[in-house]
Amino acid sequence: MAKVRITQQGTIHCFPAGLKDEGGKLVNAEISAVAYDGERLLMASDKPIPGEGRSAVFSLPLDSSGPDDSQLEYLTTPLIRQAVKYEDFALTTDGRHMLATTGFDRIDSESHALNAYNHLLIWPLGEPDKVQVVDPDPRDGVEGSLEFRQKLETAIGQPYYKIEGLAVVPSDRGDGLILFGVREQGNSHDDFAYVRRVIGARYAMTDSDNIEFIEELHDVYAFDPAEYDGVDHECGLSSLEYDPYHARLYLVTSFETEQGSEEVIGGYLWVLSLADFHAGKPPTLVTHEDGRVLEFEHKAEGLAVLDRERLFVVYDNDRNHELGSVDERDERHSCEAPYTMLALV
Repeated sequence: MAKVRITQQGTIHCFPAGLKDEGGKLVNAEISAVAYDGERLLMASDKPIPGEGRSAVFSLPLDSSGPDDSQLEYLTTPLIRQAVKYEDFALTTDGRHMLATTGFDRIDSESHALNAYNHLLIWPLGEPDKVQVVDPDPRDGVEGSLEFRQKLETAIGQPYYKIEGLAVVPSDRGDGLILFGVREQGNSHDDFAYVRRVIGARYAMTDSDNIEFIEELHDVYAFDPAEYDGVDHECGLSSLEYDPYHARLYLVTSFETEQGSEEVIGGYLWVLSLADFHAGKPPTLVTHEDGRVLEFEHKAEGLAVLDRERLFVVYDNDRNHELGSVDERDERHSCEAPYTMLALV
């Protein structure tokens, strides 16, 4: 399978229209993560959604007519509200726990003021009030996955990096192999290269519903989109998703660049079997039914497998409000996030 058909597009109202932050600026929906538990979509913005009773993480039902944002519910457990810059979700292979990662792209070693950007979280599916930090190192009363951050630094080997992908696949040891997608790496936030790198480690579930790594984080996979015809933009990895129905892995890449004075955003979808993934073989670039490369017109940041035949893609367009073919309107409201549903063909 490497062909899809777009079956539905639209926007999701993630919070009330006109919502402003403490500085008086409109809050912008920048949805970077999505997962599906069989009934509801779990989504997250990589920017905070302020207000009592709100958080950057929320869920909403998905039915035959699409996502129903009239029944949107925020996850307001303090630990979930505390983490900042969510980038991806993943279900454990047994489907009993949800994992969430932030970007790990900044830290303040002196004051620990940026610990909130360094969280790997886990909770039993449907019980977010039981959320826990993976590999915590509490400092100054602010929890964070700071022990895990040290493992990331050792594995990546560069002072700056950004995690944007998360997936769990079956493993020959332990309870699974957890994968982290690296989008950026380099010397600093303004001196980096886009990459499509996956690192990972096997883990075991603990009696306390947390995970324990049973080996060191190590390189698992990488590929270069520039080697493919039809890929016209430099892009970085923006999401990982395991498909348990077909034992394969999806990789999403996205780009944000300029052509002349115009901003150009978009993304691509890739797929390969688990066997080929472990063998280090290149992925297949997903196309439309007629063979044209599937190039998303928006910055694809999250992918969820809905069932054997359907995929759900959500976009983080940052401050770009253009809707393109997603809607008859020219621009989205700041509270809206565009999405696309795909059918495998």
